[in-house]
Amino acid sequence: MSGSELPSASDHPPVRPDDLQITHLGRAVIASPACRDDPSEQGSCWLDDNDRILLDDHLDSVRVAMASDIDPPSIELAGPRSRILFNPADTRIAVVTCGGLCPGINDVIRAIVMHAWHTYGVRNLIGIPFGYEGLDPACGHEPVELNPESVMNITTFGGSMLGTSRGKRGVGTMVDRLESLGVNILFVIGGDGSQRGALEIHREISNRGCRIAVIGVPKTIDNDILFMDRSFGYQTAFAMAFDAVKSAHTEARGARNGVGLVKLMGRDSGFIACSAALATGDANFVLIPEVPFGLDGESGLLARIRRRLVERGHALIIVAEGAGQEHIPHDSSETEKTDASGNRLHCDIGVFLKAAIAADCRRHGVEANLKYIDPSYLIRSVPAAPEDRVFCLNLGRHAVHAGMAGKTGMVVARWHHRYVHLPMTLVARGRRKVDAKGDFWRSVLESTGQPARIGEPH
Repeated sequence: MSGSELPSASDHPPVRPDDLQITHLGRAVIASPACRDDPSEQGSCWLDDNDRILLDDHLDSVRVAMASDIDPPSIELAGPRSRILFNPADTRIAVVTCGGLCPGINDVIRAIVMHAWHTYGVRNLIGIPFGYEGLDPACGHEPVELNPESVMNITTFGGSMLGTSRGKRGVGTMVDRLESLGVNILFVIGGDGSQRGALEIHREISNRGCRIAVIGVPKTIDNDILFMDRSFGYQTAFAMAFDAVKSAHTEARGARNGVGLVKLMGRDSGFIACSAALATGDANFVLIPEVPFGLDGESGLLARIRRRLVERGHALIIVAEGAGQEHIPHDSSETEKTDASGNRLHCDIGVFLKAAIAADCRRHGVEANLKYIDPSYLIRSVPAAPEDRVFCLNLGRHAVHAGMAGKTGMVVARWHHRYVHLPMTLVARGRRKVDAKGDFWRSVLESTGQPARIGEPH
């Protein structure tokens, strides 16, 4: 898994076998047109719901299950089923993109449209403009037609061809809109907040007894969604972050007592900061939300940066946006502020550290030449890199396979390098974090040379 650690048993909350079951809208009886196998050859592309992989591939977890004479928790593999629920000729598919921008959104849209059109023969596809706003008639957004022609070149652009937005809408209003549009399958491309919204839509649909499938394709450049190797856009994001870090290092080395400070995205998880540091090998300090640090005192961050300048003549610091929030003065009302998606708004740790480092150096008579780089919106708005494009293609086609088979209330993900179906309830449980005791963080410490504990955390 390039640029990140493979999730382990410690990366997710305890799970029961029942938590991993996928919901079906009904019995699939229509012969699927999806398989392209040569009937004269042995083998088949078809999968069924008994094709599963282990949730936890550690041998100890298998032994525990065997000792209890039960099957270890397992996940349903993604792929084409021989029987589908929806008749392609009568099926209407809708696609919506929600939350912040992320490299690869357009690639997923294109994959869904092309796969539904060419593999299944669906001819009725629409895009919902501007996220969940587009499912609220009061906002005045009309659906747009999607077909191979309309999505032909969208992967060359960043962002979303449909537009996106943050924030909730009334779930009853959104389901009313889906029903009035005659939608049979809704694909929701978005992060953990968007998938929680999709789960609410799925539950309202279930309460009404409607036959509308809801399939999620999780996205976040922070790579912080539970139960998946990585999320799409992450590879592209940290590749762009790599360039910013290399530039900051060049600036730092090009000046006497040069300091390069780079703030990268990572509200609650520091995967981008860690991966960029490992890829460059240049960072001296990496600060992430999962590992508190102290600023003051001889073992604090400021003193360590100062000593680094005296001894080596330059320093490079990478900080994730959610790190060190406890050090920034703010009143109690600021801690309660959230964005439209309900995420707590953070103060700008990059600007704060820039001022703190400069003031500390002046106070101790050390002349510092500090360059601050914040590439946040450059990172999330670019087109997907080739590896992410392939990943998005596979997520999109497996999402279509699942939707046409009548599965619902689930997301498509990759786990242990296999594409799988996960219930939305699992994804909504929380956020994945860098394990401060795991090998990934240890590799960052070894790369930077920073101590496991910097100063005395607040």
